[in-house]
Amino acid sequence: MKYIFGTKQKMTQLFDEKGVVIPVTAIQAGPIVLTQVKTLEADGYDALQFGFGTRKEKNISRAQKGHFKDLGMFSHVRETRLNGDETEAKVGDKVTVDVFSEGDVVGVQSVSKSKGFQGVVKRHGFSGGPRTHGQKHNERSPGSIGAGGIQRVLKGIRMAGRMGGDTVSIKNVKIVKVDPVENIIYVKGAVPGRPGTLIEITG
Repeated sequence: MKYIFGTKQKMTQLFDEKGVVIPVTAIQAGPIVLTQVKTLEADGYDALQFGFGTRKEKNISRAQKGHFKDLGMFSHVRETRLNGDETEAKVGDKVTVDVFSEGDVVGVQSVSKSKGFQGVVKRHGFSGGPRTHGQKHNERSPGSIGAGGIQRVLKGIRMAGRMGGDTVSIKNVKIVKVDPVENIIYVKGAVPGRPGTLIEITG
């Protein structure tokens, strides 16, 4: 199984051999370090835990220092399930962008941008009310939300509220280019999140 994670950098564009422009997202991926091998007998499930990035030593707890040992001071720690697959990986092994190649189809997961409290027009795409017949303050209002007869608002009615900040998974994303020197993976299209968002890539 191919797995790596990193941070979103920016969106840009690349050209293929025919000169066709391809919109891509640059992801600073890895290298990540294997910090723990979890087993069914000891932890209740099989998984590999990886660390990525760096933090100041003063911001690392004593428990984390004891767990990381001499592997480094990581700012991000994530793990991936093995689902019963056997592995020969050992603590301290590094994973780089070389595990992926151009043309691979992968899955991408990240947290989308947080937009705060938003109204129904932005959050759900409502058309709003008309501005005719004296309704000059009704352009972005939700309109009627009640149901006749039962005297209450039904559960699940689309209304204003908190928007964004959700974990979003995208499948079948194509890798356009892999830069092993700068540890950057270019994936086709947009990836949820702001620059600096942690991105998980699974092959």
